[in-house]
Amino acid sequence: MMLPNTGRLAGCTLFITGASRGIGKAIALKAARDGANVVVAAKTSEPHPKLPGTVYTAAEEIEAAGGKALACVVDVRDENQLSEAVEKAVKTFGGIDILVNNASAISLTNTLDTPMKKVDLMMGINTRGTYLTSKVCIPYLKKSSVAHILNLSPPLNLNPVWFKNHCAYTIAKYGMSMCVLGMAEEFKGEIAVNALWPKTAIHTAAMDMLGGSGVEKQCRTTDIMADAAYSILSKPKNYTGNFVIDEEILKSEGIKDFDVYAVSPGHPLLPDFFLDESPDELTSKMETHGGSAAFKEGKTVASSLKGPVEETFSVIGKSINEEAVKSIQGVYQFELAGSEEGSWYMDLKNGKGAVGKGEPPMKADVMMTMASEDFVKMFTGKLKPTMAFMSGKLKIKGNMGLAMKLEALLGRMNSKL
Repeated sequence: MMLPNTGRLAGCTLFITGASRGIGKAIALKAARDGANVVVAAKTSEPHPKLPGTVYTAAEEIEAAGGKALACVVDVRDENQLSEAVEKAVKTFGGIDILVNNASAISLTNTLDTPMKKVDLMMGINTRGTYLTSKVCIPYLKKSSVAHILNLSPPLNLNPVWFKNHCAYTIAKYGMSMCVLGMAEEFKGEIAVNALWPKTAIHTAAMDMLGGSGVEKQCRTTDIMADAAYSILSKPKNYTGNFVIDEEILKSEGIKDFDVYAVSPGHPLLPDFFLDESPDELTSKMETHGGSAAFKEGKTVASSLKGPVEETFSVIGKSINEEAVKSIQGVYQFELAGSEEGSWYMDLKNGKGAVGKGEPPMKADVMMTMASEDFVKMFTGKLKPTMAFMSGKLKIKGNMGLAMKLEALLGRMNSKL
């Protein structure tokens, strides 16, 4: 059972950034079922070729769910657009009771591979956008008896593992969390300021773009974040300065069955970034909850004289086909260190696909660097690619979207091996 609506947000006005789709829209719809007013503050005014929804379609859904909606085309980096939207919200609904800072930008790239344009985008939307939106809304929030700010940002975990592979993104998200830390103290007694973060990956259009086909099976739906946000926003003002994990607060609300939030109930879930369990431990837990190895028991190997890496590529070569090439459209190069040091490639862009030793005959779209032992673990299902990346065992250069598709590819290969 999901968290039921109680009517606590009836008549409240919520200003939600990035509410045209994903988690922001899910929070908006949950509040709308109480009869809340929702300001949809987002950039998308025209349909996007890859992402669903606009501020106007989200507003229609909110009204159909029982709320009142105001669609505002807003780039949270633009102070004038933001101020105008806030003034319009106050004029339309009489004030602002709740601010949800949901708008965010992501690029999971290392320091040398992150263009400054992307750095500026993440800092501008995540950190500066959250600070600016809060600053503009706070004078009105102070007048509300509800008065909440909720940032969709992680707990401040200073373990270097969360910085080493995507330093700019981590800084930008932690900037949102530092706003919680500072503003909760600054406005104590006047405005509750909290952060919310998911325990597992959440299935959104952005996740589809990052992870590719099949990634949704490892995710929960946006409903879990909407329910967790609803629980936080229903609490009094003295509930402030908290870094909340969705599953934990819902357990405190009496929710016991979390399969209701899973896209594929029973399937192993992809843990989210910034949480303190070690990636290796999380991988192990995923395996014990139904994760299947890439190589089925009873599969014979071609030759006992081959090393594990060569053997792995031999099996991969027999498994790839035109369907995989059509869906992936990428060339992967693997630079392996350790007992089987060397270069290997996987061509999933041309013809029926190919694997081989050495550098690929054409430029690779993605280069992955790791120990040969970890490579074998990754392709035998003992180490998830995302976990390898998060823990620093896997370094990636090139097209990050194609890199994220590797995990979905392994899942599809699994049924054929």
